[in-house]
Amino acid sequence: MMDETRAREEIVEIARLMAQQGLARSSDGNISVRLQPGRILITPRGLYKPKMAPDDLVIVDEEGTLLAAREGRRPTSEMLMHLEAYRQRPDIRAVLHAHPPYATALTIAGLPYPTDFMPEVRVMLGDVPVAPYARPGTPAVGESIRELICTHNNVLLSHHGSISVGKSLEQTLIALERMEAAAYTYYLARALGEPAPLPPDELEALAALHRA
Repeated sequence: MMDETRAREEIVEIARLMAQQGLARSSDGNISVRLQPGRILITPRGLYKPKMAPDDLVIVDEEGTLLAAREGRRPTSEMLMHLEAYRQRPDIRAVLHAHPPYATALTIAGLPYPTDFMPEVRVMLGDVPVAPYARPGTPAVGESIRELICTHNNVLLSHHGSISVGKSLEQTLIALERMEAAAYTYYLARALGEPAPLPPDELEALAALHRA
């Protein structure tokens, strides 16, 4: 069980850090924490994230029924994606949906996420698949990640952003930051020339470290 007061404060801080790093702008992106079975704390719809306060957050159950909220506050329009992640992953406690520009740009350009070029990606992130495009705010977004989120902590949403999951908000944010940083480095490498992947035997050794 997670302390609700602490969780509210941590979500507000994570939202601020995401905005500072350009991982989610304005009212974009959303964050949730599983407080306990049947109680999920989640960001509200349409609120400017850098000004969000702890009591702006709302609580829903695992079916999306509103349990507690300030007057006028409703759950994020991407709530169904969060709920799908929690259904598929009983081991996780936190979900971040962000709009990392360089990682998202890869999906728009039809490029796979670069897992073969930097050891940190291979060891710390592993594969980062791309879910098929689904219209934001619809049940289709949850359906698009259903299979992928079972075996991956980071999934890119085609033309839309990303979803990252983890055992804590901090752990999940770190993974999101790494994913975007690697996408940016790959963008720079492509601007300079043809990126050179790591040798196959090294990639396999790094993948083994990731699985350990």
